[in-house]
Amino acid sequence: MAAAIRVAVIEDHPLFRDALRARISAIAPNAEFAYEGASIADALVEHARSPIDCVILDLDLGDSRSPVTNTSELVDAGCKVLIVSALANPATVRASLRVGALGFVSKQSESADFASAFMLTLEGEPSTSPDVAAILAEDETVSVPLTERERTAMVLYASGLTIDAVARRMDVKPATAQEYIKRVREKYLKVGTAIPSKTDLYRKARDEGLVP
Repeated sequence: MAAAIRVAVIEDHPLFRDALRARISAIAPNAEFAYEGASIADALVEHARSPIDCVILDLDLGDSRSPVTNTSELVDAGCKVLIVSALANPATVRASLRVGALGFVSKQSESADFASAFMLTLEGEPSTSPDVAAILAEDETVSVPLTERERTAMVLYASGLTIDAVARRMDVKPATAQEYIKRVREKYLKVGTAIPSKTDLYRKARDEGLVP
């Protein structure tokens, strides 16, 4: 018998949680539902007790928290996250993917697309589903040439994380994360845009379509 797969479904609508449970059980009969509910904190408690293999996350939990922060907290704890959501704000989805979600599937997607994304997430592989391709195709070109690491640091920091948290997420020292943010500010200043504060940086990241 195959080893049990521990799954968390973080979704605030019970009816849709039931639908996801049924669909996942059909894909992976050995799935064990470690957590079902709408609390990031409770899911993380369960993950700390015994690691969860895949987290299905709705971006709109009605909890007044940033979807990007929710995603980042799960990824930071070592969770493999697949977003399944009706929320189609491209900036929100892109930012969630940048902070570590492995895939995005719209609630309007075909069952086969969800099954493929789910299996890839279990393997720790990013999904290249039609939904992800469409979201990334809409990505706006940033007005200054940032490196991938600079852009990631900007998104994480603008999403509300501290420099120490950004460093942990990027697996670098805090001084290195601070250096990435310094470079971002310097590059924008060269084109005439000063972003001295964290609030200014968030506004610029939002204007660039990097965060919601």
